Amino acid sequence: MTIIVFLLPFLLLGAAVVFIAFSGGPGKAREAYLTRGSVGFKLGVPLAFLVLGVGVPALVLANRGEAEGGTGSLRSTSLTSQEREGKQLFRERCWSCHSLAAINARGVTGPNLDRIGEVTPKRVRNAIRIGGTGDKRMPAGLLDGPDAEHVAQYVAKVAGR
Repeated sequence: MTIIVFLLPFLLLGAAVVFIAFSGGPGKAREAYLTRGSVGFKLGVPLAFLVLGVGVPALVLANRGEAEGGTGSLRSTSLTSQEREGKQLFRERCWSCHSLAAINARGVTGPNLDRIGEVTPKRVRNAIRIGGTGDKRMPAGLLDGPDAEHVAQYVAKVAGR
């Protein structure tokens, strides 16, 4: 199904190019469409534009790569509501510093969370509380309470996978 949705716009675009070419150019193609086209053709062209302009983008948005758990093998991983909240908070507060493959985060200053060894919720909560390893490269207490817990749950679930 995905292949069909991907190829359909190109096939319709190709058909339009062939129609324009065999009609004698854009001006003559428009004239042929307006004067000699059948009712089915006159309805089909706007319908095709509607499908291409609305339907295909809607399908792409509905099937985005960063679905439930993340990218790659994590797409089918289901998340709890707390983990979904943690994912959103990570995107808002952490992605610019830390790398995390699950959401295509490519941070530049913090450690790559996929490569730091075992990541447990307790380890993540502690890093948030004291500011990383305590060397003042990360602000301490960047998140607190349930927000810190949600991020810790999400990162522990997806880091290194």
